[in-house]
Amino acid sequence: MKLNELRDNEGARKSRIRVGRGIGSGKGKTGGRGVKGQKSRSGVSIHGFEGGQMPIYRRLPKRGFKNPFAKTFAVVNLDSIQKAIDAGKLNANEINKESLMASNLISAELDGVRLLARGAITAAINITVDSASKAAVEAVEKAGGKVMVNA
Repeated sequence: MKLNELRDNEGARKSRIRVGRGIGSGKGKTGGRGVKGQKSRSGVSIHGFEGGQMPIYRRLPKRGFKNPFAKTFAVVNLDSIQKAIDAGKLNANEINKESLMASNLISAELDGVRLLARGAITAAINITVDSASKAAVEAVEKAGGKVMVNA
């Protein structure tokens, strides 16, 4: 086989249907839109339109509340920190946002970093985060480490 002999498999690429190009094409005259009516015209956008009846999205009441001050944290778990320390990606004495980003434990800072207690930690770590769960703080202190929470 040579490069000039490379071909797509039969039927791998379908050519687009040219609509409205005469009776013989099978898609002439009305162009596959049927006959008459609003939907057969161009520029029609009737999503959610119910024929003049009050649409369901307006009949139903609004519910819920979106807190504009809610924070989204980048989450880090104890087991992933331990794994990174074992792999030599992280220095146990100095863990902060920058070192977590550098070791790919978090991909974006968002509104800060939150430490959670999934897994176990054996290394004595000094970590600075924006938020931490009680269980995570207890687990780190039990292993002989320290958690500093930025207020």
